[in-house]
Amino acid sequence: MICVAGLGVSGVAVARTMAGRGEKVVVLEGRDGERARAVAAELAALGVEVRFGEPAEPPAGTSLIVTTGWPPHHPLLAAAAAAGIEVIGEVELAWRLRPEGAAPWLALTGTNGKTTAVRMLTSMLLAAGHRALAVGNVGTPVVEAVTGPSDVLAVELSSFQLHRAPGIAPYAAAVLNVAPDHLDWHGSMEEYARVKGDIFARAGTVVHNADDEWASRLAAPYGSTGAVRSVGFTLGVPRPGQLGVVEDLLVDRAFVAEPERNAEELASLADVRPFAPHNVANALAAAALARAYGVPAAAVRRGLLDFVPDPHRIAHVARVAEVDYVDDSKATNPHAAAASLAAYPSIVWVAGGQLKGADVGELVRRAAPRLRGAVLLGADRERIREALARHAGNVPVVEVAGQDTGVMDRVVTEAARLAAPGDTVLLAPAGASLDMFAGYPARGEAFARAVHRLAEGHDGGAA
Repeated sequence: MICVAGLGVSGVAVARTMAGRGEKVVVLEGRDGERARAVAAELAALGVEVRFGEPAEPPAGTSLIVTTGWPPHHPLLAAAAAAGIEVIGEVELAWRLRPEGAAPWLALTGTNGKTTAVRMLTSMLLAAGHRALAVGNVGTPVVEAVTGPSDVLAVELSSFQLHRAPGIAPYAAAVLNVAPDHLDWHGSMEEYARVKGDIFARAGTVVHNADDEWASRLAAPYGSTGAVRSVGFTLGVPRPGQLGVVEDLLVDRAFVAEPERNAEELASLADVRPFAPHNVANALAAAALARAYGVPAAAVRRGLLDFVPDPHRIAHVARVAEVDYVDDSKATNPHAAAASLAAYPSIVWVAGGQLKGADVGELVRRAAPRLRGAVLLGADRERIREALARHAGNVPVVEVAGQDTGVMDRVVTEAARLAAPGDTVLLAPAGASLDMFAGYPARGEAFARAVHRLAEGHDGGAA
């Protein structure tokens, strides 16, 4: 019997897939509710049993547990390990279920930028004429795609997924960046980084961010010798074996003949949208994976031009009284917020939420010269206020307390009061959103609605 831990998107996909293969499947779910009960009823029609409650022991007869993000210290998984029952993730199961001649994987991970980079990569592959699909942490479970019609998969992998995926062997793999995040889940920065680096273990081409200390360290054991090729990308001028930037061009000095002397133009900085330094890095990572798969330069540029950014990623909401309002609600950790803050010269920063054990001191220290004010909300706003007091004591700070639906209106009103013409009011929270919202999209939408209400009430309107 197969036990599936979790009734989320991936868990349901695993249950459907394995029931369809004639396996007996039991799903365990700790959270009860109307939606969960409706999903359980749908699975029951397929012969899948769903059990609610916090499980401490594997069900009798369990031969395999497929977990979908449960932490390693969960009692169920600890009990399974003690009983000698194998525990894998949905991604590992998908790899094992691949048929002969299955689509190769171009996989990437990183603390930030994963979804943007994997969608850029998919756009490049489509522009080259491939039947490509973005799967994994981007939203479509890999287990649903491995037997589909795609000829190549662009696979976004989180650290949770990599933790239980010991056997995957991507055609090419990339690490975008590594910064403190999910330390409450992994236990330490070293363990979090190690899990990220597992994506390289069996990859044919290793792609890393040469500007990122941890990514470079993880790629260091893999040289361009034997069956493994190592490629870096940088926002500077690339050396042989790298992709990088020369003046206003993205160039390739890795996948060209005689890279010591030659380079090939891939795109221009103007082709990267929305433009920000971290988005250029995402484009270079995607291009490196695409080039590893043989995508021509023209398709890299076409893919960037065709790419449509997901919402809540440095999205311009409106201009009110010569102040720009930008929604980067997806910046759910300090590293992501730092990249967002680096994109604008004069900022009123809207921040706060759940910091998940991360420190914000270095983020504030580096951003301090750009800050004209800060408006803080959410559970851990006090920790951000303390960091501002230490590293940016001259920056005016407003804390907005409360958990009600009107909080964001008060936040935007206070930000508008602090902002001057030419400033950017930037929602880059540096924390998760579940203390106040259903998710980061709901937080971004609340911000956008509040900005539009501000614009409606302003004599100048919004541009």
